[in-house]
Amino acid sequence: MDVEQALEKFHSLKLADIIPRPGAMPLVTEDADLLSVLKILRTRHHVWVVRDKESMELVGVVRYMDVIDVLLPPEAHRFKLGMTSKTMKSLLGGAATAGDVAEKHVLTIEGDETVLDALSKMRKYKVQVLAVVDGDRLIGEVSLRILIDELLRLLRVGGAQWKR
Repeated sequence: MDVEQALEKFHSLKLADIIPRPGAMPLVTEDADLLSVLKILRTRHHVWVVRDKESMELVGVVRYMDVIDVLLPPEAHRFKLGMTSKTMKSLLGGAATAGDVAEKHVLTIEGDETVLDALSKMRKYKVQVLAVVDGDRLIGEVSLRILIDELLRLLRVGGAQWKR
């Protein structure tokens, strides 16, 4: 199999077939305290927030950069438009749980979509990770790192070598 064939196969892979198991994802329930979220964000770039671990209903995501809003005092946000939603995401503004600070508008992709669909969406929205869902249920995540690993695995298994 040459690289072109490998890429064609790679692009057609269904996300549900390559995503890691949910236990490997950074994940908290919406009622988790902020310290739990911060502990995860020390080593990860995001944390998925779900209603509860039984339903796995996706509530939102807390990204590493969102921590800035959590740590700033409420008055640091007021210069824009008065009381903004970011004010309420501050620890001093009353935020106490993962659900309080989670970004609710999460970019998602269905598990039956392909790697090519995921790559196209990542490029369009300039993101490196998407929530993989089945309806409103989080079933996994797909990131550039996962896709790179999968391509390299496919190339090794197929015996392909990079040719110029």
